Amino acid sequence: MLIHPWDASLDDAEWQQWLAVHDFGQLAVNGLPGEPPHVQPVHFVHDAERGEVLAHLARPSPLWPALRADPLVTLSVVDDYVFVPGPWQAPPDTPSDHGTPTSFYAAVQLRCTAHVVDDPAEKAELLNRQVGHFQPEGGSARVAVGEVPYGRMLSGIRGLRLEVTGVRAKFKYANHRSEEIQNRVADELSERDGPGDAAARAHLLRRRRA
Repeated sequence: MLIHPWDASLDDAEWQQWLAVHDFGQLAVNGLPGEPPHVQPVHFVHDAERGEVLAHLARPSPLWPALRADPLVTLSVVDDYVFVPGPWQAPPDTPSDHGTPTSFYAAVQLRCTAHVVDDPAEKAELLNRQVGHFQPEGGSARVAVGEVPYGRMLSGIRGLRLEVTGVRAKFKYANHRSEEIQNRVADELSERDGPGDAAARAHLLRRRRA
């Protein structure tokens, strides 16, 4: 992923706060020799303090042999994306049809070393941490080895603890454009008010203030 200086995350807090509320991504795992990479959609929990990501997959998943062969993976998350029509970005005193169309988006890629979790007690703890993140209001029984309703299901999954070894974060929201163009784009996003437009506009204005 190309990251220009003006698209780079302002600091670790920016991408960490964004990732805290964008907890569904794609796990990319190198394929076995002669095979393409595996790309697995997955809910996950990012623990910034511990520098790790927690997830789990079904035991029949084809990723396990690939992970055993090469535990280096990338977790990719992309959201808050919109298409920006060319006329919105046309420089002053330039025909509007000379403006450059582009995409706005936020993206975080975590390079990780994958550790497979098979111990039943450790899997139960991992699942409880995930449920605590996604379902803080409760309402579901805790997972415990040998106890209903979920204990018998533990054998059907394997846990994943992804040790984060590198981060690439990008917030592409016209930060290199003039204030006049940024204002125009912000106004156009507000008027269009389509999917993702409000979030993209908020990023543009927030990063300009920063």
